[in-house]
Amino acid sequence: MRVWALLIGLIVISGCQIGPSPVSQPPQLVETDWGIYPFAENVSFSQVLQLDYREADKTLSYGSDPLQFGKLWLPADTRVAAPLVIFIHGGCWLSDYDLSHSYAMATALARAGFAVWSVEYRRTGDPGGGWPGSLHDVVQAINYIQLQDNDAVDLQSVTLTGHSAGGHLAMLAEPQVARPITNTLGLAPIIDIETYGQGQNSCQRATHSFMGGTHAQRTAEYARANLLNAKLRGDVNILSGELDTIVPLPANPLTDKAFRQVPGAGHFDWLHPGTPAFAVFIELLKNK
Repeated sequence: MRVWALLIGLIVISGCQIGPSPVSQPPQLVETDWGIYPFAENVSFSQVLQLDYREADKTLSYGSDPLQFGKLWLPADTRVAAPLVIFIHGGCWLSDYDLSHSYAMATALARAGFAVWSVEYRRTGDPGGGWPGSLHDVVQAINYIQLQDNDAVDLQSVTLTGHSAGGHLAMLAEPQVARPITNTLGLAPIIDIETYGQGQNSCQRATHSFMGGTHAQRTAEYARANLLNAKLRGDVNILSGELDTIVPLPANPLTDKAFRQVPGAGHFDWLHPGTPAFAVFIELLKNK
């Protein structure tokens, strides 16, 4: 903060010498256990992409297809095994959006003391992607990482989480994985895919492509892909932003599961380590 104060002082002095001029204020910074970040709320996707990150410690393939891989981040101190966070990225299930927008989030989680397995998978537009291939990849990736022998990762303490379309796939995968997962967090997850596909925003319109047809054309498949019909086994928390217009959840869509809405938060706040929503996310991970 002293650096910011010095910069502002130099700008003001310069302004006094050459006449009045607008002074742009530096962003407010928030110091957290997972780093120093610009404070933000209701952030855009582009703001997430602009964040700094560090490269993953490992890239591991869980299948034979080039898109069947994940990246593993480890905390700086690997003397004690870290709890594992398995993250499934979103992006309307589309191949246009890959796991790279999760890098800043994964970096922050590693700084907070977690190991992070961020999963890539085949999506709509990729051979083998869409429904149900994307889900099969996610299940395979979760099963794979839980069989890896790594002294830096505590496989007895695993949280499965996903954002948006990735939250949908993560929650659908939970009852299907080989080793039961006791804690699942849905970050702005798409729950009722049938109703969601009737909407008109760009992500809602992508539903029919993901599912390979409309609800009328593939009624049974929509039922299988609908989290309202899922038999979730462990503890599940659903997190939503009050200002989320991409996956709006004004009320708890699964009344037998925990639900929390964060005031002032938008759809992408869960991926930005400088937001109050991200602090809520970390709190739940640490207190599970």
